[in-house]
Amino acid sequence: QVQLVESGGGSVQAGGSLRLSCASFGYIYSMSCMAWFRQAPGKEREGVASFDSDGITSYADSVKGRFTVSQDNAQNSLYLQMNSLKPEDTALYYCAARYTSCRGIAIQGLGVQDFGYWGQGTQVTVSS
Repeated sequence: QVQLVESGGGSVQAGGSLRLSCASFGYIYSMSCMAWFRQAPGKEREGVASFDSDGITSYADSVKGRFTVSQDNAQNSLYLQMNSLKPEDTALYYCAARYTSCRGIAIQGLGVQDFGYWGQGTQVTVSS
């Protein structure tokens, strides 16, 4: 059984940085695709970035050039480095995983229904 636990959220001023971590417990090596989603109050959950087991990444247009997703298989963790944060980045950030590959699929084409494993989320608040 796979369990995902996010950490690293917090409150920062606009222009600041945060690094989110997603620790996985269980059969992480079987997971071909992991991703970060976020949900702001009153809005739908949206994909932020994905990481395929081949190292292929995909980013939402709103975060390209500012966010970087990476994975450390040795530590069974997924990371999201967030730089130049904006108030509109304020949301609850979730880690998600699935067994099937997401290679060739942009994060814009991946939805909540495409992932079977989710963490509880970590809050990111960016003030202006």
